Amino acid sequence: MLTSENALRALQLTVAEQAIKEQPVSIAISDSHGELLAFVRMDGASLHSGVVAQNKAYTAARDRQATADLGAWSRSSGRSMGYWSDPRFTGFGGGLPLRANGEVVGAVGVSALSEDEDVLVAQALIARWLP
Repeated sequence: MLTSENALRALQLTVAEQAIKEQPVSIAISDSHGELLAFVRMDGASLHSGVVAQNKAYTAARDRQATADLGAWSRSSGRSMGYWSDPRFTGFGGGLPLRANGEVVGAVGVSALSEDEDVLVAQALIARWLP
C-alpha cells in the first residue's frame, strides 16, 4: 500500500540525490486516483515544472501507463491530448505508475529536465519505493 510516509521517504531520497547532481526538479507522488500525496519543487526548478510534475503523476495514475507512452499514442494516432476531455492529461515523459502486486497504487511525476532525464529520475524514485 502506498502511504504518505513512504511517499515522503522516497521523495526525500530522490531530492537528496538530485541535489548532489545539482539537477533541481519538481516531483509529485499521487495515489491511484491521481490525487497528490507528496510534492516538492526543488530550489532552482522552474515554477512551471511544478505544475507539469503534478499533471504527469495525475495522468500516469488515471491512465495506468507511462505518460511518454500516452504521448506516443497521441502522436501516432493523430489524436490530440484533448481526446480525454481532461486538461490535466499530458503526454510528456516523466510520469510513471507505481505498481504493487500488479495493481496501480499511485504514480510519480518528475519535471524540469529533459523528458528522458525526467523518466530516469522517476524510475530511480520507483526503485526506492517499497510498499
